[in-house]
Amino acid sequence: MNDRDEWPLLRVKVGENADQRILTFRTAFRIGRTEESELCIKNEYVSRAHASVGFENGQWCVRDLGSSNGIFVDGKRVESAAVAQGLTFRLGIAGPVVALEVELPKIEQPRIVPPKVPQPPSDTMVHRIEERYFSKTAGNLPVGEHTMMVQLAFQQVQKKQKRQYWKIMAGLVVLLLVAGAYALYEHQQVRQQKAIAENLFYTMKSLDVDIANIQGLVMNTKSEQGMAEIRKYRSRRKEMERSYDQFLSTLHVYNPKMSEQDRLLLRVARIFGECELDMPPGFVTEVQNYIKKWQSSARLKNGIRTAKEKGYTSVIAQELLAQGLPPQFFYLAMQESDFDPYISGPMTRLGIAKGMWQFIPLTAEKYGLHVGPLADLRRPDPGDDRHHWDRATKAAARYLKDIYSTDAQASGLLVMASYNWGEDRVVPLIRSMPANPRERNFWSLLAKHGSKIPEETYGYVYYIFSAAVIGENPRLFGFDFDNPLADLEN
Repeated sequence: MNDRDEWPLLRVKVGENADQRILTFRTAFRIGRTEESELCIKNEYVSRAHASVGFENGQWCVRDLGSSNGIFVDGKRVESAAVAQGLTFRLGIAGPVVALEVELPKIEQPRIVPPKVPQPPSDTMVHRIEERYFSKTAGNLPVGEHTMMVQLAFQQVQKKQKRQYWKIMAGLVVLLLVAGAYALYEHQQVRQQKAIAENLFYTMKSLDVDIANIQGLVMNTKSEQGMAEIRKYRSRRKEMERSYDQFLSTLHVYNPKMSEQDRLLLRVARIFGECELDMPPGFVTEVQNYIKKWQSSARLKNGIRTAKEKGYTSVIAQELLAQGLPPQFFYLAMQESDFDPYISGPMTRLGIAKGMWQFIPLTAEKYGLHVGPLADLRRPDPGDDRHHWDRATKAAARYLKDIYSTDAQASGLLVMASYNWGEDRVVPLIRSMPANPRERNFWSLLAKHGSKIPEETYGYVYYIFSAAVIGENPRLFGFDFDNPLADLEN
């Protein structure tokens, strides 16, 4: 089939639910993020030239064009895939869904005239036959040889039917037992795979803690041997993460029926070092409540606009990345100060917190910031490094890294809680838990000490987390700006 006019029509569905687009093609086309692509999809997971779809060897076929995020079919990355009658794939592990469906030409079905069905005998005639041959009293009536033979044959048929009935029932019981045993086996297998995946995740987090501590030592000594050790650990962690992703695919954690909002929520939990398989009941609902709080005000929109206009976004993200931290800690500064470098907090027993990252004097000096002469006054001080956002950002990144590699045990949400109230009640609660990522994480803190967590700290963590979820795809949540960190991920 070389003539393109003879290619079967290909129906293409992009996205899910209300955002879905439907297009049709009869010729080859490309999928990408740029306007030059015949199928343009504006999404952070879509590369500039991501994939091509063409007609090969008598059927439609999709091919990866060397994209960074790849093509995933049933959770597995593929270089190419035949469409056959239909194919659904995802651009990137958590990117948009594209469904291809071949529209075959309609074939006129011949009209079939049903045969005439003979009319059944009347109810009266059926009743007479039943009374004569098959009723319980039929054996007491004088009958001829023909009637007797019919009655005997009917009795034999009844006996065979009863035997057959009990055989069928016995077979059904066996099938039910086998099905039940198989279902139990499948359930146990899923539980085992989930347990293995959780163990793998928390092993990765332990490795993150080791890498963070070694990196701190190497930065001080500039040891080439130390740098080689870090590279070895990072390579091992990538292998572990690939295995963990395979488990998630097998367990259908990111299944196609999941809403895009819930998918982003799980992804951000993973970014901040919390396990998707171990989320406590009610966490998703609570995050959704805080998303609604952001939606009810212009605070997030105004803060992001300020960060972009002042050039804060890329500098903050790069400082965080340099410390091996998720750039999404960018939203911690949003919660602290709305990106205002000249803001001052209220007077406390530990002094006045100042600047974009709201350092108190003691912590500021610990991380190399000069505290100015107006430290005890709630007004900007040109001689105070806390009001110099670039210096304060470097200090904040180091401070966050220290919390991450010690008290928080690589849990991003515990880092937030510690940063908010590190000198008071939260850190003692955190330190009361075993010092390993499985037993010292935000889920464990909520389960063991939820009633003791200060209300301010509780809301602080949820505000930052929900802002990071929105930031991954703001337009999905009704905001009219783009992901401020998108350029860092491509």
